[in-house]
Amino acid sequence: MTGFQPVSVTRLYRMIADQIAEKIHAGEFIPGERLPAERELAKILQVSRPSVREALIALEIEGYVEVRVGTGVFVAPSRDDAQDQGKAKPASLQIYNDVGPFELLQARLLVEPECAALAAKNASGSQIAIIEAAARTTQQAQSPGQQDRAFHMAIAEGSGNVALVAAEMTLWDLRENSAMFSRLEQHFVTHKVWQVADREHDVVLQAIKNRDPARARQALRAHLTGIIRRLREDFASDSAI
Repeated sequence: MTGFQPVSVTRLYRMIADQIAEKIHAGEFIPGERLPAERELAKILQVSRPSVREALIALEIEGYVEVRVGTGVFVAPSRDDAQDQGKAKPASLQIYNDVGPFELLQARLLVEPECAALAAKNASGSQIAIIEAAARTTQQAQSPGQQDRAFHMAIAEGSGNVALVAAEMTLWDLRENSAMFSRLEQHFVTHKVWQVADREHDVVLQAIKNRDPARARQALRAHLTGIIRRLREDFASDSAI
């Protein structure tokens, strides 16, 4: 049978980004103009602020807007004629199916606290030593991203559940291949933020060392909700961590 077309689901953040891009093309927002605040856009569009945040980050990667942390989001200078004529942009193609940062963090919230609880019950002495070594290495690193992954993966491995290890590896692969997550980190993950994360890691580590599953679960959950809060800071504010 012929005549069918491939079916795809357009992500919510992509729909928001496309609406804003259309208004930029139509001249409703001009180069150099500040866009409405995320809270206002969320109210107008009747969507969540994280979805608006993801849309704005996608638009920044595509060259439509400039994010100035502490000031706001501004329409970028006009692009060349080829782009204005609607030709596909490589950046747009690269992120069209990118996993939204907050979707990814929601998935981690489902998996990682249970990994920590199981690690507190099941991890061997040598596995706990690996978790501790990863935490200490993260604290000492100039660019702690890879060490951060090692810490969380060591906890998953300490859970004793191979399926959870595979799930955790997939989540981290998605994170590392996400242009949107990387851009959010560039804006909001400073040395000061890493210091906060290190303290949160230490609480998780101590709970695992003390063989306290409930506390380990709670500490890992608190760490991830802290990440979500930090990545949701208002673009126009430079005061919070």
